[in-house]
Amino acid sequence: MPERRFWLMKSEPGVYSYDDLLKEEERIAEWDGVRNYTARNTMRDDMQVGDGVLFYHSNSKPNAVVGYAIVVKAGYPDFTAWDPNSDHHDPRSAPDNPIWYMVDIRAENKFHKPVTLQQIKSHDHLQDMVLVKNSRLSVQPVTNRQWKIILTLGMSV
Repeated sequence: MPERRFWLMKSEPGVYSYDDLLKEEERIAEWDGVRNYTARNTMRDDMQVGDGVLFYHSNSKPNAVVGYAIVVKAGYPDFTAWDPNSDHHDPRSAPDNPIWYMVDIRAENKFHKPVTLQQIKSHDHLQDMVLVKNSRLSVQPVTNRQWKIILTLGMSV
């Protein structure tokens, strides 16, 4: 069995928030619509069932990790790319030749207090996070140590 890994996934709360995930049936949702090749490769090749996901609200005030989730279905073709009525349609992608992939995640816990980008940037052990170095990437790896620190910060009362 592969070692459990950790990730950070970004979403604008006006588009899809952690609270939206909590409202889903069984608190599970498809993480669809990602149209970045690096993020796609991560979801297709690296994310596995049981991996942890930090849920990050971007383009918000403040930008922050607001909760965490678990991957419950590993990468599979993102069928929204084939739907001409979808906001994520890509006519280059087809069922027999998919370009884009997604995973399913399940909400686990909303943080008692969001862990802001400013907190992350100022924390001695978080300054090397991909989030700090490449904030544009929508799906990114997180180390085990970073995961534990952020969960501790977010779940403390």
